[in-house]
Amino acid sequence: MGVMLRYLTSKLKYLKLVNQYYATNQKNQAPSQDEKTPTSLTQNLTTNLEILNGFIGNNFDLVIRKFTFGEHRQTNAALVYLNGMTDQTMINESILKPLLFESVPNSNPASNHSVIEMITMTMLSVAEIKKRTLIQDIVEGYLSGETILLVDGSPEALVIMTSDWKSRSITDPKTESVVRGPREGFIENLLTNTTLIRRKIKSSDLVFESMKIGERTKTTVCIAYIKDIANPLLIEEIKRRLKDIKTDSILESGIVEQYIEDAPFSIFSTIANTEKPDLAAAKILEGRAAILVDGTPFVLTVPMVFIESFQSSEDYYSRPYFASIIRMFRYLAYMLSILAPATYVALTTYHQELIPTALLFSMSAAQEGVPFPVLVEALGMGVIFEILREAGVRLPRPVGQAVSIVGALVIGESAVSAGLIGAPMVIVVALTAIASFVVPAQTDSGGILRAIFTVLAGFSGGFGIMVGLIGVSIHLASLRSFGTPYLSPLAPLSVPDLKDTFIRAPLWAMITRPRTIGWHDPKRQEFRLKPGPPSEEDASSN
Repeated sequence: MGVMLRYLTSKLKYLKLVNQYYATNQKNQAPSQDEKTPTSLTQNLTTNLEILNGFIGNNFDLVIRKFTFGEHRQTNAALVYLNGMTDQTMINESILKPLLFESVPNSNPASNHSVIEMITMTMLSVAEIKKRTLIQDIVEGYLSGETILLVDGSPEALVIMTSDWKSRSITDPKTESVVRGPREGFIENLLTNTTLIRRKIKSSDLVFESMKIGERTKTTVCIAYIKDIANPLLIEEIKRRLKDIKTDSILESGIVEQYIEDAPFSIFSTIANTEKPDLAAAKILEGRAAILVDGTPFVLTVPMVFIESFQSSEDYYSRPYFASIIRMFRYLAYMLSILAPATYVALTTYHQELIPTALLFSMSAAQEGVPFPVLVEALGMGVIFEILREAGVRLPRPVGQAVSIVGALVIGESAVSAGLIGAPMVIVVALTAIASFVVPAQTDSGGILRAIFTVLAGFSGGFGIMVGLIGVSIHLASLRSFGTPYLSPLAPLSVPDLKDTFIRAPLWAMITRPRTIGWHDPKRQEFRLKPGPPSEEDASSN
């Protein structure tokens, strides 16, 4: 006991010293941050260009176009932009041409308008123009593909929206294929993605709020929500977590997810993602918020509940009976993917009496001569399957398909023929592999759970599997996603929301939004929307 207390005391002292070190470090670095405060422009064009060169450096794609304009060519100016990220036609037709071939109206002191203001109001035919004086703002606009106009004698610069970098066209989402429903997916352009959502939700209450994250990448991150449906506390919490991200780079939405999730040590994700605009719009209409990151087609949605993994946008476009059956098949496939190898190991090792006699004889004959225990077989085949799956994903598509198919056939057949594994194990692993692809959102967690349950079954049989299931259930019940219980509407139980869990009730019966998410505005539609044949009075009147 004394040793334990001394150990804890030493740990507390160590943590105290670490905190003091970081506090001292931050105080010592504070003056250096002030020294980096952005400087402002001067009234001299040459000096301003030198300042910009100091921030930008000598880049091969940097373009500095110097020219003179005015009635007597008395004013010097320069355009600064990045070649390849700007629309050259817009620069030539909407900026250079008016300045070179039209005279600037007189800007005498009595008019209270400077040359910059007169150019903005009367000459440039560009939709978005901003006046900036801080070098940091100007450099940020330049790196975003905007064009900078500097005029000699003015301490202000015009940041003109001319960005036009190449992006791929809108295509089918690769990870969420559907038979019925929209075939368009998000792309890497943020403005295109926001437009796709606005096409679905034509409401003035739809809000997009953006911020820059990443000290070096300056990535634009946008929060989308409907202000009279979403919980204001949810939006404030999202903003707080995003503002707390202090890192060099944000390159994909998965990086943002890892900084703002509730349970970073859990194998279950508490933030959903999608490539489909209709699915993102549906979740926003339920009271959730979407987080869009520039440069990625994957949009995050919060809060997330566990049953979302088993729902598909196609469920709501099909009739409820078939959609309900397919959804139950997804639950069955998920249970098979995590429990099939463990169940096989438990039955063959500890519970042979539960296997029918004829089947037991067949399995024993197949296992005869196999040198490894069933647990080693299951784990080994699981590792081989994961290697083949990873090879099929990472290699080029034609080669990857050949490797995965031929590799599985050749390795499986050769291993059975050589007596290294039994044929029943190959069948179990193949069934597990197919079932694991039915619920893509839980593929990562399913692989980890499959290995855990297999090991538990190998050491304790069915008892180990039950202990594992109880532990996973307790863990799921303890999770939260931005304050929302992860197992909602099962725990806590919400009977009205059960219409969209294991089954999908008719759309006219789902009157309210999910209670734990859309409680701020619970009513989704009118009460009496059940369709039916016309009444006798209507038929007689017609």
